[in-house]
Amino acid sequence: MKSIFILHEGNERKTADNEMIRLLMEDLGLNLDLVDFRGMGAKSNFFKDDKYGLLIQAVRTNQVDKILFVIDADDAQNDAKYGGFENTQSELQKMIALLGFEDISEIFVACDPSSQTGYLESLILSTIPETEKNCIEQFLQCSNFKSKENHKAILNQIYKMAYPKAPYNFSHANFDPLKAALQQLFAC
Repeated sequence: MKSIFILHEGNERKTADNEMIRLLMEDLGLNLDLVDFRGMGAKSNFFKDDKYGLLIQAVRTNQVDKILFVIDADDAQNDAKYGGFENTQSELQKMIALLGFEDISEIFVACDPSSQTGYLESLILSTIPETEKNCIEQFLQCSNFKSKENHKAILNQIYKMAYPKAPYNFSHANFDPLKAALQQLFAC
């Protein structure tokens, strides 16, 4: 068992969440071999204590040193309890306390830092130049995609098509909180 866990939305396979985190870790020179990436599925699973059974045992037997929770903020208008940056962070802190993980856990809430709403794709979109961002947003508005899942997937695909050689601007200040959280996983 690996001593560092990163819990993220989605599943264990290559998802937008863990792909971007892995690329950022490589950019920072962090050892991916020390990290166990765990997909939690839907955001709601982060708030169910029965989803942490094996991890609780691993923490209690000192097999896990650090945990990073990477979760989307989403929007408080759509979910008054778990939506939005503050609600998401507050409710996740309560769950971490319930699990007894406070001393070994960090939280990164993915969103557009200016609105504190959205998801990982919103963070990525916030790091591109304004003209490109406006172009992508106009396309999404014109296309009338209503489903959140479709919006996220299409935003991710548009971004990858527009920036195939340099998919993420990790030097942008909006990535600094995630960089700090990842680096903290490897600090003594």
